[in-house]
Amino acid sequence: MQVATISFDRFNSLADTDAQERIGAARSQLGKRAVILGHHYQRADVYQHADLTGDSLQLSRLAAQTDAAFIIFCGVHFMAEVADIMSKPEQIAILPDLAAGCSMADMASLAKVERCWRELAEVLDLEQAITPVTYINSAADLKAFCGEHGGIVCTSSNASKILDWALSRREKVLFFPDQHLGRWSGHKKGIPLEDMLVWDPDLELGGLRPEQILHAKILLWKGHCAVHQMFQPAHILRFRNQHPDGLVISHPECSFEVCRQSDFVGSTEYILRTVKEGAPNTRWLVGTELNMVDRLARDVKAEGKTVQFMSPTVCMCSTMQRIDPQHLAWCLENLAAGNVVNRISVPAHEAALARIALERMLSVS
Repeated sequence: MQVATISFDRFNSLADTDAQERIGAARSQLGKRAVILGHHYQRADVYQHADLTGDSLQLSRLAAQTDAAFIIFCGVHFMAEVADIMSKPEQIAILPDLAAGCSMADMASLAKVERCWRELAEVLDLEQAITPVTYINSAADLKAFCGEHGGIVCTSSNASKILDWALSRREKVLFFPDQHLGRWSGHKKGIPLEDMLVWDPDLELGGLRPEQILHAKILLWKGHCAVHQMFQPAHILRFRNQHPDGLVISHPECSFEVCRQSDFVGSTEYILRTVKEGAPNTRWLVGTELNMVDRLARDVKAEGKTVQFMSPTVCMCSTMQRIDPQHLAWCLENLAAGNVVNRISVPAHEAALARIALERMLSVS
């Protein structure tokens, strides 16, 4: 028999040690009915409970292959949406704290993208001229927009390949919400910087003249990741002066200059793999989220490798940090009592269109 939902107020002041114990007890009760997903950027006291770890798309695909009734995503809102879209109909996706959002994803709303699309129609024949491409770090309704308009989703690891697909179909790309990933991916394809222009959604025609839109190859949405925005070329210069033999690796959400001055650029999985497979006793400067960098530093320390966070300022994904042991314990205890809290459920029509864009991506990559 279902009991009343347990209020979070009883967990808000819970000591971390007590929360950890209650997480363990609830997990024992739930058994294989629940699977916990932990994103690479997740804080250590939550990450330790993850059954599956990885980046957002990888985790959603792995969770869908399990028989778990409940998918508890310790990440941010758009990740739980992708898990809901890609999982089996009977599986339930849950986000322990609904306040765990993504500032980058919030920079491109459906209303602003639809306005952009209407304005572009004043200059271009949309069905012939431009393909919408959304980074997976976006809301489900934007993935659905791409599904409806012949577009596609990309990740930080396949963005260049996705651009190949998009540009083979139409001559231009509208890339949102992260301008830096779009610019770096276009640069890797040999597209000149002057052919990749920033679209400011708060300005009429994105702040561009019609002739600029006609000339552009890629229109880059004015969006960015607050974490990766903090890394600067000066941080790399300081590191190289101190450690001439050191290696620099960055995520493509970093600025163009940071990426250009790095020895390696790639996704979270690429960064992990490259550093772990690197030669013993090497020194690395890493431009991505702090929790992941700290975890990587511990993992490779025994091989004599030194891993250093790029910024001198502490910088982590503050929205993902909202998922703490207290929220995870609250979520699991409610499930054990028969109550589902913080379910993430994408509307069926929206999910169907978003799935089209995601399946196009999986087919291409």
